This record gives sequence, structure tokens and C-alpha cells, in this order.
Amino acid sequence: MNGNVAAVDLGATSGRVMLGHVGPNELQLRQVGRFANGPVDVDGHLHWDITALYGSVLDGLGAAIREENELASIGVDSWAVDYALLRSGVRQGDPFHYRDARNAPAAEQVLARIPAAELYRRNGLQFLPFNTLFQLAAEGELDDDVSMLLIPDLFAFWLTHREVAERTNASTTGLLCVTDREWDDELIARLGYPRGMFPELVDAGAVIGEVEPRVAFEIGAFGPIQVTAVGSHDTASAVVAVPATTPDFAYISCGTWGLVGVELDAPVLTEASRLANFTNEGGVDGRVRYLRNVMGLWLLTECVREWDADLSELLAQAAAVGDAVPFLDPDDPRFASPGDMPAKVASWFADHGLAAPSSRAAIVRSILASLADAYARTVRQASELSGRRVDVVHLVGGGSQNTLLCQLTADALGLPVLAGPVEATAIGNVLVQARALGYVSGDLEALRALVASTFPPRRYEPRPG
Repeated sequence: MNGNVAAVDLGATSGRVMLGHVGPNELQLRQVGRFANGPVDVDGHLHWDITALYGSVLDGLGAAIREENELASIGVDSWAVDYALLRSGVRQGDPFHYRDARNAPAAEQVLARIPAAELYRRNGLQFLPFNTLFQLAAEGELDDDVSMLLIPDLFAFWLTHREVAERTNASTTGLLCVTDREWDDELIARLGYPRGMFPELVDAGAVIGEVEPRVAFEIGAFGPIQVTAVGSHDTASAVVAVPATTPDFAYISCGTWGLVGVELDAPVLTEASRLANFTNEGGVDGRVRYLRNVMGLWLLTECVREWDADLSELLAQAAAVGDAVPFLDPDDPRFASPGDMPAKVASWFADHGLAAPSSRAAIVRSILASLADAYARTVRQASELSGRRVDVVHLVGGGSQNTLLCQLTADALGLPVLAGPVEATAIGNVLVQARALGYVSGDLEALRALVASTFPPRRYEPRPG
């Protein structure tokens, strides 16, 4: 038994619709729609142009149907933490972008009421000022008539008219209990948020509903199409598609952000874990994604955008840089917001009494070497704090195409790095849908074996010295 499903994969800089054809020992994926995404400044605040994004998604789904005529299911994943507020099903403005400046004071406001150590015991999340529980504090007074939908759940609502919250993404809000993955009613009450604004929780693999007739007509569908909950946090879907053949692995899901960690069966809630700023996010099939957010390729893409340069040429030049380059701290808060990233890089070196790299190629090499060093340190910390042995590191997502980054990461780790698949998030999205439909079966290890045989990763060995 096999069939076609569509993965809607929304990233912080671009989105895509991928058409998957899946069956026993069969996994094919092709892109049928790709579109830009990014923040829009409205009255001094950063928002997502969510209406335009939805229009692009519908165009992509229409293209998928024109290619295959039949589509059994749609699954949606996206970045975490951001949300829309609805009143009686009507969206109340465009969602705020997680990089908006309103979040820092809101986080301080929450932490003044509930200590960080208590929050960690309750939700297991690393401190990030844009976690949803902090963003909601910036909203002002909220009432029982308002509902909150995270971005993938908003798209599922527009497709089916059913409000739900998929657990892997809901775990990033800071409002789920880390042990049972249910809404933390006590915490919600203490923060003053109406309990009724948080929808029913569902697991990855659950059927949310069927595409509404008016939407089906718009995308050219002639038969019923179900919308299936997937690991709707994009990293949760990406981890499903890590082509691991051993349990002793770490992963780096590398795109705009670098999500670096290990997969566990239970959370790590020690004080040492909190102080190291590690997070315990929900994974598919009840797994725990024990990881830390590290800056990803955002630093590089922002520099390239500012320079209006060719990325492939810069990477070739960076690979040829012979002299040692200085490292920077990629997680410095100054790098979090958009705007003239090369100047921010130069300011970091000046503030730390270091000579900045003198050429664009050297800046690129410095950024990538710094990211590799940060990834290696984070993998070692994850192993030490969790007790999980690590023999190999899988680097998936867009960063797996960056051969220089992959090699530098292997060198910094002193371990093999297996790079790919590039479209790990879409593959994980597709596989969870396919398993729910009966096209494939088995646990995550079985799904990963299919990925490894279909998309064999490229191996990078650490170089001596």
C-alpha cells in the first residue's frame, strides 16, 4: 500500500510544499512549491505576513494536486513559539515575530513573579525571551473569548476549522508540564492567562480533520483529504528523519537556528541542566528532544544579504583561507535581530579587544568556525548532562549542504559527522503522515532505517590536528 501526502514546511526565512510518495521500502520527495518568508515591520514591531504565507501554502498544495491528482493527507510544521490570537475563529491581527523587541521586558515581568528555577522544574525549557509564555505577557489583558493557536495549528485550523495544539510544538510554549505533557493549569492561572484560550492537545499522527470543501475547491481537490498532525515543531519532524543506525548519536538540525542535542526517553531537570540552558522539548512518539538552541546560519545569511554577494563564491573563498581566524560568540544577543550583520560582527570583535577578520572570506570562515566550535561544545555538554554516549553526530537540514561547516564541525568534535538529508524536516513530516495512513509501519528506528537507505548521508571524518 502506498500513496501521496503533502508536507507544508514553514521556516523562518522560507517555506516549501513537498510532495511525498511513500510505501514499504519506498520514500520519494519532490518540491512543488517554494516561497520566501520573513518579518515585516509594522509601526515599529516585527510581524509575520501570515495571510501572504497562507496564500503561498494554498498555491503549493494546488501544485501538488495538479502533479498527482490524488492527495491523501496534508501535514504542517513550522518554527516554534509564535502564535495567532483568534476571537470566535477570527484572527486578531498578524502574529508577532519572535525577534520583536517587546519580548525582553515581558520575560523580565514573568521572571519577577515566577523564579527561573521553578519554571524549569515545571516546563523543562531553556530560557529564551521569546518563549510563548513570555510573549503572552506582552499582550496585555486576555479574556475567555480569545484562543491561541501556534503557527502550524493556525494553518490546520484554516484547512479544517478545528482548533487543536499538537504536543511537540506546544511543548515549546513553556506552558506544558514537562512530565505529562499536558497544559499546566496551575502555571497558566498564576500567569493570569485564561485557561480556555489553550486548545485541545493532540499527538503527532492524530487526524485533525478533513480539508473543508471551500478550501478543497480552491486547491483543485476532487476527493477528501485529511489533515494529519505531525511533529509540528520543525525540529521534531527533522529529528524523526535523522538517518541514525545506532542509539549513540547526537543531532544538529541546522538552518536559521542550530538545534543541538540528543534524544532521550525522559527529561533532564537538574540544576546543572538549567544553568547550561538546555531544554527538554517534546518529540514524536513521546521522545524527549534534549537540546540547546545555538545560533545557526542566520549570521551567515544576514551577512550575505547585506553584501548582496554570491554565497557559493564566498564559501569557496572561505575554504581557502589559510590563516587562523578568530572565534566569536554566535549566541551574543546583538546577533539576534536583523540589520547590518557585518557591522555587528565587527563590533563584537572591537568590544572584545580582538582584530576583526580583514576580508569577507575571512569573516565567513570565522562565522562557520565559531558555529562549529559552539556545536561541538553543546554536543559534549548534552552528553555529559544526560549521560547519553555519543559516537557520531548527524547534521541535517539546510546546513548539511555547507561542506565547510560540516568539516569544521567534525574537526571541532573529533567525531564523524554524517550530513543530510537536507530536507529532513519535510521527510519527517511525510513519514508521520504515511505511518498514520498505514503506508509504512514501525517505531522511529524503523522510519530512520528507511531514511538512511533512501537518503544515505555524506560522512565527514575529523582531520588530524
